Amino acid sequence: MYIPKHFQLKDEEIIYDFIEKYSFATLFSQHNGEPYATHLPLTLNKGESALYGHFARPNEQWKDMEYQQVLAVFQGPHCYISPSWYETTMAVPTWNYVSIHLYGKMEIVEDQKVIFDSLNDMVNKYESPVSPYNLNDADSRFIEGMSKGIVAFKIKITKIEAKAKLSQNHPVERQGLIIKHLENTSQQDNLQIAFLMKKNLQK
Repeated sequence: MYIPKHFQLKDEEIIYDFIEKYSFATLFSQHNGEPYATHLPLTLNKGESALYGHFARPNEQWKDMEYQQVLAVFQGPHCYISPSWYETTMAVPTWNYVSIHLYGKMEIVEDQKVIFDSLNDMVNKYESPVSPYNLNDADSRFIEGMSKGIVAFKIKITKIEAKAKLSQNHPVERQGLIIKHLENTSQQDNLQIAFLMKKNLQK
């Protein structure tokens, strides 16, 4: 990923927080000699520096993916920035966003306990605390049967690239104008980018 120096995100905890929050990723590999991508949730295991997930078994991407260098892309908030918000006519439109690329080697997971634990971690991450669903409460034979329809995997992270393009290349006064316009909307991505820009200015 192309990352100009002023847009580079280096703080590991901030990067991990984004991965946790925007965990529905796009996973890229070479399949049958061509680029191939699957959209799926991934869970982060910080202690192992690894991602866990699973494919539907009929999705043949997994068949030639093991031990490849793969790429998982996590897309954070993003929004259009209009030059009409600036104090100058010497400007053009742009886009602010946060994006994180994780590279690693994929391994197929066959240990049934590891598979169950990774599925349970994913379910617990997304379930509501009010009347939550839990895999331990489901019929074990049913879960075992459903598990045969997936291929679980682990990606050992080898490299992280993180970019937060938040108008850092503009004067502070102009960044303030952008924040003001973004906050004057109800669009969640706009509001989240405004929040991140404010945090960045407070450093």
